[in-house]
Amino acid sequence: MDRPTSRGNLPTLAGLLVLPLLAGALGSLATMSEVRGWYTTLAKPSFNPPSWVFGPVWTTLYVLMAVSLWLVWRSTAPEARRTKLVWFAMVGLNAAWSPLFFGLHRPDLALADLVLYLGTLVWLVRLLRRQSQLAAWLQLPHLAWVTFAGALNAAVWWLNR
Repeated sequence: MDRPTSRGNLPTLAGLLVLPLLAGALGSLATMSEVRGWYTTLAKPSFNPPSWVFGPVWTTLYVLMAVSLWLVWRSTAPEARRTKLVWFAMVGLNAAWSPLFFGLHRPDLALADLVLYLGTLVWLVRLLRRQSQLAAWLQLPHLAWVTFAGALNAAVWWLNR
């Protein structure tokens, strides 16, 4: 298990932070107008949180995503390359959700994306665990939230089909 210890890895951490935060910012563009428009017309389950919850939760999760990968970035483990590829795929699936749900008004496609996202996240946690227990643990809030988001997405789809 390799852990970055030199200050030279801070640029790597900054770069890893940019990607999920950028994905989140792009998702926000698709979300902002729809939270006041189409989304307000949908039936929602009783466990739907207020809109203001999503920004702080996702920002925290994006930071945890970056730190998790950063902790294993210089790993020499056999699965290190695969871990990076799975992480980038997960960020891509994350970025696709808002345009599918809010942009295209397709909760069904967004739910399919979330199922793939959740599977990819589980795979990532398993890969991280082999390289750094801390990196894997940092993804547990992410795993919990994406599971909750999947239930919420499924409920919105079901109530409005």
